[in-house]
Amino acid sequence: MGIEVNLEGKIALVTGASSGLGARFAKVLAMAGASVVLAARRVDRLKELRAEIEAEGGSAHVVALDVTDIASIKSAVAHAETEAGPIDILVNNSGVSSAGRLADVTVEDYRHIFSTNTEGAFFMAQEVAKRMILRGRANPNQHARIINIASVAGLRVLPQIGIYCMSKAAVVHMTKAMAVEWLRFGINVNAICPGYIRTELNEEHFDSEGGQKLVQMLPRRRLGVPADLDGLLLLLSADESRFINGAIIAADDGHSVS
Repeated sequence: MGIEVNLEGKIALVTGASSGLGARFAKVLAMAGASVVLAARRVDRLKELRAEIEAEGGSAHVVALDVTDIASIKSAVAHAETEAGPIDILVNNSGVSSAGRLADVTVEDYRHIFSTNTEGAFFMAQEVAKRMILRGRANPNQHARIINIASVAGLRVLPQIGIYCMSKAAVVHMTKAMAVEWLRFGINVNAICPGYIRTELNEEHFDSEGGQKLVQMLPRRRLGVPADLDGLLLLLSADESRFINGAIIAADDGHSVS
């Protein structure tokens, strides 16, 4: 007898879904039966992804979202629930990065990273949680899930991306605070901390001489691929994860402990 994650009847909102990990997260949740709301700034890419999901028999909706704009967050969440229904699962995935020494970071650099990775992630989770809390007051046994996408960089300092590390460390602590405060409403909040994952957004860098040197410094001298996060994503999305709350889970091939 096998065990299978079944998300039929669930509504999942995935931010940063236009490419990279976000697009993979959306596809996986749809394959598991969830109706997926795709959210990002690049609506044209979201429509392409929706067509791919629907061609494979899944259900998807598209909403425009800029997590650095509070009005956009409120509008996107309202639109998502109008289009698809009450959100059961939030995959809080939007993020940006830049390289450079801390001594060279400008105010603009700092605000760009934190407005997306920390402030945007917080207010996105808050807006979804407000609606989950209202439902949880009536049904504290609901199975609501918020999955924040942090990073191995939130667990250890990595060279040349200090501001990014700081922003993701804040997401780690944010996850714990949310888990404590919202647990009584049937909301489980956890974080995934991916290691170095090869996507279309970074493959050029990893194919470069500098990128190859970085790969050789990793514990198994290899990069992950988006599919390496599928099992963890499904676990944290499923009703069966009811006893997992406030967990900060590294999926980094041992990088954070090496």
